[in-house]
Amino acid sequence: MNVWGAVAGGFVGTLVLTTALSTAGELGLTRMDLPFLLGTLVSADRARAKALGYGMHFVVGLFFAMVYFGIFSAIGRSGWALGAAFGLAHGLFAGTALVNVLLPVIHPRMGTSSSAASDRPLLEPPGFMMLNYGRRTPLATILAHVAYGTIVGGFISL
Repeated sequence: MNVWGAVAGGFVGTLVLTTALSTAGELGLTRMDLPFLLGTLVSADRARAKALGYGMHFVVGLFFAMVYFGIFSAIGRSGWALGAAFGLAHGLFAGTALVNVLLPVIHPRMGTSSSAASDRPLLEPPGFMMLNYGRRTPLATILAHVAYGTIVGGFISL
């Protein structure tokens, strides 16, 4: 296990995760656009928000790879299968607490269950497991995160 494996795995894993989610969107499997969702945290300009969101997503992906590395180091094990299990947990966390509870609280342009549509232009809140963005969104999100975890775990174990 080494930190450079985590950096490389985080980069490749985030690339795969982002590409998988973008592909799912283009195929009509989900309406979720994670880079846009993240980018609108800091910009109201749609084009700028998307570009900033991609950068933010890669930074977050590298951060999570370091979290994986820290946990793997603490337990003294890593690998593809363990990474996949971490990816599953990561995907479940992302779909529940992260985007359903925490993101609407800090996102200046996202609606909540207690905001009125006439308050200001808002993004639709993702909802539990991001179901507000389509019935297939949870599956796409979980599979993409399992792929991310598998890649990160594999790279760290090299």
